[in-house]
Amino acid sequence: MAAKTEEQIIRTDYSEIMQKSYIDYAMSVIVSRALPDVRDGLKPVQRRTLYDMYELGIRYDRPYRKSARIVGDTMGKYHPHGDSSIYEALVVMAQDFKKELPLVDGHGNFGSVEGDGAAAQRYTEARLQKITQEVFLGDLDKDVVDFVPNFDETEREPVVLPVRIPNLLVNGADGIAVGMATSIPPHNLAEVIDAVKAYMKNDAITTRGLMKYIKGPDFPTGGLVVNQDDLLQIYETGIGKLRVRGKVEEEKGKNGRKCLVITEIPYTMIGANIGKFLNDVAALVETRKTTDIVDISNQSSKEGIRIVLELKRDSDVEKLTNLLYKKTRLEDTFGVNMLAVADGRPETLSLKQVIEHHVDFQFEVATRKYQNLLEKDLLKKEVQEGLIKACDVIDLIIEILRGSKNQQQAKDCLIQGKTDGIKFKTVKSKKQASELHFTERQATAILEMRLYKLIGLEIAALNKEYESTLANIARYEDILNNYDSMAKVIMDDLDAIKKEFGNKRKTVIDNVEEVVFEEKKVEEMEVYFLMDRFGYAKTIDKAAYERNKETVDREYKYVFSCMNTDKVCIFTNTGKMHTVKVLDVPHGKMRDKGTPVDNMSNFSNAAEDMVYVASLTFVKASTLMFITKQSMMKLVKGAEFDVAKRTIAATKLNEGDEVILITAADPMEHVVLQSKDGYFLRFLKEEVPLKKKTAVGVRGMKLGEKDELEAAYLLEGRTDYTIEYRGRKLTLNRLKLAKRDGKGTKCRG
Repeated sequence: MAAKTEEQIIRTDYSEIMQKSYIDYAMSVIVSRALPDVRDGLKPVQRRTLYDMYELGIRYDRPYRKSARIVGDTMGKYHPHGDSSIYEALVVMAQDFKKELPLVDGHGNFGSVEGDGAAAQRYTEARLQKITQEVFLGDLDKDVVDFVPNFDETEREPVVLPVRIPNLLVNGADGIAVGMATSIPPHNLAEVIDAVKAYMKNDAITTRGLMKYIKGPDFPTGGLVVNQDDLLQIYETGIGKLRVRGKVEEEKGKNGRKCLVITEIPYTMIGANIGKFLNDVAALVETRKTTDIVDISNQSSKEGIRIVLELKRDSDVEKLTNLLYKKTRLEDTFGVNMLAVADGRPETLSLKQVIEHHVDFQFEVATRKYQNLLEKDLLKKEVQEGLIKACDVIDLIIEILRGSKNQQQAKDCLIQGKTDGIKFKTVKSKKQASELHFTERQATAILEMRLYKLIGLEIAALNKEYESTLANIARYEDILNNYDSMAKVIMDDLDAIKKEFGNKRKTVIDNVEEVVFEEKKVEEMEVYFLMDRFGYAKTIDKAAYERNKETVDREYKYVFSCMNTDKVCIFTNTGKMHTVKVLDVPHGKMRDKGTPVDNMSNFSNAAEDMVYVASLTFVKASTLMFITKQSMMKLVKGAEFDVAKRTIAATKLNEGDEVILITAADPMEHVVLQSKDGYFLRFLKEEVPLKKKTAVGVRGMKLGEKDELEAAYLLEGRTDYTIEYRGRKLTLNRLKLAKRDGKGTKCRG
C-alpha cells in the first residue's frame, strides 16, 4: 500500500500576495494594453489590428473589407479582448482629425470632429493606407523583428512592427494605465524626419538643436500653441502643459454687422467639447457676461470647422475674443506626459530620448534586413556560380546524366566526383567527371535546370544576373560593416518617405501673452429673493417688493432680503445643502415667472424636498438647529456652511432617516417635538448640544416602536404659539416643560 503524501500548506503574508498580484496586473495593463512602444509608437491592439489586415491582404490598392471581419479576425487570432476595444482602435486610426497620419483608410461613417460616433462595424469597411503598408509593414517578410506565439499558440505575431518613422512623435498617443497615463501630442512628419537626420549626423545634438527642426506639436485640427517658451522645458523633461487656442477671424456679416468666425479649434475640443463650447457661449449671453453676441451658428462641414458668432455693430471684437479665450475652451490646456514602453518598462522620455530609441531601432532593423538579404544573395551567388560552371562543361554533365542509373548517382558524381556505375563514352570523360566538386546546392540546381537555359541569350542573362548579385553582396557588406553607409541608407529612406507623405504644418507656434480679461464689476445692491412652492425662483428690486409686499408674502413660500453678490443656501430632507449664486438667479419684474431652481443648482426636485432656504450671509450669522424624523437633533454654527462647493453634506443621517426641520435657533428658547402617535415633548433649547455638521446629533425624544417625529417647533419664551391638532387648538407654550430624551405627553385632540 502506497504511503499517503502529506498536504503542503504554504504560509505567507496576505498583503505580500496582494501586492505581488496587483503589481503583476498593473504591469500587464501597462505593457500589454495601455501604453505604446517607443519603437513603433503603437499599442498592442493597434499593432495587432494592422498586422491582421496585412495578413488578410487588405492592401491600399485592393478592395475594402468589412470592419467586422477585421475585428473578428483580430480578436480570434491575436487580441482576446472585447470587440468594441478593437473596433474603437480601428476607428481612431482612420480619423484624420485625431491622427496626423491616419493608418487606416476607412470607408463609411467613421465619426466626425464634432463627436458623432462611427457606424456599427457591420456597416463600415476599411483597408490599409499606403504609408501603413509601405512604411509600417513593408519589411515584415525580411525577418527584421521577432515573432512570438499568440495567446493560444496557434499563430505567431510580431513583437513590434518595423516602422521606419518615429510614429510615437508623428501620431502622438494617449492612454490610461494603472497608476500612470500617457499623453503625447502629434507632430509634423517632415519636421520629425529632419530632426532624426540631424541626430544621426550629430548624436551630441541638444534638445534646443532638435527644436530647430521640430518647432512644436502639429495638431490635425490646426490652431495655435501660444506658450512657445515652455516647449524647451517640455521636450527636455517629457512633461508639461501646452496652451492651445482656436483660430478666430473677423468677417463682415449681414446688415453691416461683424462676425467672429472660428475656423480652427484646439485639439482638446474635438468631440463633445464643441457642443460644450456652444453651450458656454450661450451661457455667457444668458448671464449677461457679454451683450455683443446676437446669434451663434455651427456651420462646420466635411470641408472644415466654421463656427460663426454674429455680433452687434459697435462690438469690441478684441475684448469679446479675449472673453472667449478666458471663459470657454477656445483656449485650453493640453497636458503632455511622454510616457512609453522602452526596453520593456514604462519610462517618461524626452524628445531626444524618443529619437535615440527610434534611431537605435532603425539600425537594429536595418542590420537584420541586410544580413538577411546578404545571406540570400550569398546563396544565390553559390547557385549562379554552379550554373555558370555547369554551362562550361555541359556536354560532360549530359554524359553523366545519361550514364547514371538514378538521380542520386548523378548527384554524387557532381558533388564528390564518384564515377562508379556510370557509363561514360570515353576514359577522358570519366577522368573529367572524377574531378568535379560542385556543392550540394549547386548540384541540385544543375539537376533541376531546364534545357532552354542553355540558349546563348539565357547564358548571357545568367552572367549579368551573377554580376548584379556580386554588386548587391558588396553593397550589403559595405552597409553592414560601415556606420556611415547604413546611416545613409536610412536617411535616404527617410527622404523618400518625406517626399511622398510629408505635408505642411497646420498648427502655428508662437509666444502670446496670457489673456487678461477684466470682468465688469457688479454693482452691489439689495434685492429680494422669491421662490414659490413649485421651486421657481427670481429676484426683484427692494422697491418692487415694498409695493407688492402683501401679494408677495401670500404667493411665495420663501421670501427674504439679500445682496445680489450673496449666495442662497437650500437645505434638503436628504441632509444636503445646495448653493446658488444670487447673480445666477434671474432678476425680473413681479409678473415674471422665474426659473426652476433645479436648473441653477444640483438640487433635484424629483429626489429631494426643500426644508430650509436662506441667504448665506444670514446662515453664517446664525446657529442652525437640525431635527430628523428619527428624533436626532443638534445645533450647528452657520459658519460651517460657508464653502466653495455647490453641494455638500449639511448633516450626517442614520440609515432611513431624513431631516424634517432646519431653522435659525438663536432667538428661540423652547423646542417642541411632535410624534406621529400623538406624543408632544417640550424642553429647553439649551439642552441641545452644539455639534459639527458631520455629527449625527443626540436623541430629542424617546419614540415608541414604529413611531417617528411628524413635526418640530422652536418657540420664543413669551409668545404663545397655537396649532390646530386633530380638530382642536393646542397652545404649544402651555405644554408641560420636561427634559430632553423623554417620552413626552400624549395629546388625543
